Amino acid sequence: MANVAPGSRSAARALSVLTAINLLNYLDRYVVPPIVPELKGAMGLSDTQLSWLVPAFMLVYMIAAPVFGAWGDRGSRTRPIALGVFIWSLATVLSGLARTYPQLLAGRALVGIGEAAYVAIAPALLADCFPASGRGRVYSVLNMAIPVGSALGYVVGGLVSHHYGWRAAFFVAGAPGLLLAAWVLRLPDPPRGVQDSPAADARSAAGNGTPAAASSPMGPVARYWSLLQRGPYMLVVLGYAAYTFALGGLAFWMPTFLERMRGIPAVQATTGFGAIVVVTGFLGTFAGGWLGDYWLRFSRQAYLWMSGWSTLLAVPCAFVALTAPAPAVYYPAIVAAELLLFMSTGPINAAIVNIVSPMERASDIALSMFTIHLMGDVPSPVLIGHLSDRSSLGDAVLIVPVAVAACGVIWLVAAKVSGAVSVSRTAG
Repeated sequence: MANVAPGSRSAARALSVLTAINLLNYLDRYVVPPIVPELKGAMGLSDTQLSWLVPAFMLVYMIAAPVFGAWGDRGSRTRPIALGVFIWSLATVLSGLARTYPQLLAGRALVGIGEAAYVAIAPALLADCFPASGRGRVYSVLNMAIPVGSALGYVVGGLVSHHYGWRAAFFVAGAPGLLLAAWVLRLPDPPRGVQDSPAADARSAAGNGTPAAASSPMGPVARYWSLLQRGPYMLVVLGYAAYTFALGGLAFWMPTFLERMRGIPAVQATTGFGAIVVVTGFLGTFAGGWLGDYWLRFSRQAYLWMSGWSTLLAVPCAFVALTAPAPAVYYPAIVAAELLLFMSTGPINAAIVNIVSPMERASDIALSMFTIHLMGDVPSPVLIGHLSDRSSLGDAVLIVPVAVAACGVIWLVAAKVSGAVSVSRTAG
């Protein structure tokens, strides 16, 4: 294959298709909560059985991501993405055909395998479709699908199940992915590193504290072990874990918090917070990507500096949102906090991609996804629930601003450390 970057139209097509898939990715995840009452009645399930539908997906997703990450660094990237999209879409459709709880649980677990392939490899593929100077905007477009897809999951699950039953909701959520899976095979799969100049690649390795040998071919286990030993990279990932901890806790508990602690009716609390997440997610993600790319002209660590400062600015907003008693105060504070938090989505994903060599990006993304879910949105709802049982939900949610503050500090330290390592290696 010639060492040629894809044309602008091919790159735009790749971004469009992968963004559409990302929208379906989150639609599929959030189609389950609104149909829980129907599932409970139709299949005679307990709350404990229902509660395992999400962890089953997440655990398989976390385990599968490193496997697909290793695959994505060694061969074709479009084929495993297409395979993953097909698997998760088929599993969603099959979930609608489930007759027993084990069948339903297996279907949701299988979704985790398919989504892991896409999430681990798609960002690495896009990095070779677009130059480094524009990746903040690229990943912002990709991730603007998250709030929209999440909201559509609630809408599709709620409306379709209301009119046609819970099985139809799974069919509607899964069928489009079967078509997009075939489309992925027509996307460009450019050579790794084609958009990175040798000088930029060397700076990336230097800023990450990566020895020269790390960019040479190595087995999957050795590559993951190498990533775990890199201080700047692990700082970025640990900050991302704290960020995911905060957002995951808010996403799960905020509607209940508004209902229980602020007296907002349940439907209004859910729809109101959902609307805030969609709007702030869309606007904040877009603005953050544009600003990150603009400031990249002045600092190689611009993505980290911007993510760190915008996250720290969200701390007082989050605190006010969770402590103020008046709607005129806490609603604007929720909007400001969510807007500032979403601003780091594009830049931090670009930073994670840029901090390693092109030959290990899929593994890099897979390891970061495994870590942020293991330490982030998997334990945070449970921990907040446990603290709520011991005191009150109002006290328990105050762990969220603490996590946000930790995230901002870690990312600022990562920016400083990466810059210092880069300068010292350049001088050497």
